[in-house]
Amino acid sequence: MKVLDQLGTEGKYEHLFINHRTGKRLTTVGKTRDRLRKEAGLPDLRLYDLRHEYASYLVNSGRSLYEVQQILGHSDPTITQRYSHLSKESLLEAAN
Repeated sequence: MKVLDQLGTEGKYEHLFINHRTGKRLTTVGKTRDRLRKEAGLPDLRLYDLRHEYASYLVNSGRSLYEVQQILGHSDPTITQRYSHLSKESLLEAAN
C-alpha cells in the first residue's frame, strides 16, 4: 500500500499506473520490467518464473494443491501440479 501511495496518481487520473508524458493508462510494462530485471542482475527472469516459485513456496509451506489451484486461478488441477515443485526437504519431512 505504501508503494501505491507513492505513485501520486490516485484522484488525479482514472488509472493508478499511467504514462506520465501522456497521462494515459499503461498498457504494457515490458520496458520497465526489462530495465528492472537487468538492474537486478536477472535478465532472463520471466513473470511465469515468479508464478512457479510462488506455487512451489505455497506447497512447500504446507498449502494444499487445491488451495494453490484456487489462488493461481487454474481451472485444471494438473496445471497446478506442474507449477508446484516439492523441495527435497518437504519430501523427507513427509516420509518421516
